[in-house]
Amino acid sequence: MGEIFSPGKLMLTSEYFAMDGALVLAVPTRLGQEFSFKEEDGKCLVFWEAYHQNKPWLKAVIDYKNWQIVETNIPASAEFILKTLKNVQLLSQTKFKSNFTYYLTTNLQFPADYGLGSSSTLMNNLAEWAGINPFTLNTLSLGGSGYDIAVAKERSAVLYQNKPEIKYEKVNFNPSFKNELIFIHLNQKQDSREGIDLYKSKNKSQKLVDEFSDLTRKILLCKELEDFSELMLIHEQKISDFLEIPAVKGRFFADCPVFVKSLGAWGGDFVMSSKFDGFKDYFWGKDFNTIFEWSDIISL
Repeated sequence: MGEIFSPGKLMLTSEYFAMDGALVLAVPTRLGQEFSFKEEDGKCLVFWEAYHQNKPWLKAVIDYKNWQIVETNIPASAEFILKTLKNVQLLSQTKFKSNFTYYLTTNLQFPADYGLGSSSTLMNNLAEWAGINPFTLNTLSLGGSGYDIAVAKERSAVLYQNKPEIKYEKVNFNPSFKNELIFIHLNQKQDSREGIDLYKSKNKSQKLVDEFSDLTRKILLCKELEDFSELMLIHEQKISDFLEIPAVKGRFFADCPVFVKSLGAWGGDFVMSSKFDGFKDYFWGKDFNTIFEWSDIISL
């Protein structure tokens, strides 16, 4: 039995503009997805078991000779797994090429509604297992900018850009004020596709894309929380103006005395803020009870 682990991610800058080549700063999370595998001579079958926080979620038996689902408890999810494994076969020199039976098990360590990368960690784990390019597998199976794959692959903070071609580098993002930062869950999973469709429907200039790349570089180099906070507010306002939807602070935290910034898809998942007197009571009072400090959630 072999095992692989990929961390989840939090996207700190450039959100939707990442798809058009804006520079992204993203960090790995402590929690991620485990993947275990065993293969033996058999009957061209895959026994797939997926757990969410160690609790059974999806079971599927797949005949990969004919690419059919033999049995499952969640047909739609099993179809996605079948499609993805078919892409693995297409890209791999060895997997699903003989009569082996595969026993593949995943365990997502965080709640699925956290938006920390349940799909990207799966893509990276499968790619590492099969010895294939995770970005290619992700493009075929999911789409998206690919920054989350870079974080899972490198298990590090990264600066990432996908145009004119994919390039990224591991960076040491260890701000002196990191213990002042907090991450609050908004109690809902945002449909990334909705936000992406809205973004794609709008005309955007290379100048605006470049502005987000510039903000990312400045944010990476910040030495003081005050400067970091100001850049976060600027970043948030730029996206709000472009999408023509209110920023998360205006929607939920208008009276918050510090910055609040969306992380990833707008309207759900996590936001980032900083500590202030009574910050826990403030967020709890608005029924946002899941609050993490840097050391609780970030793996750096």
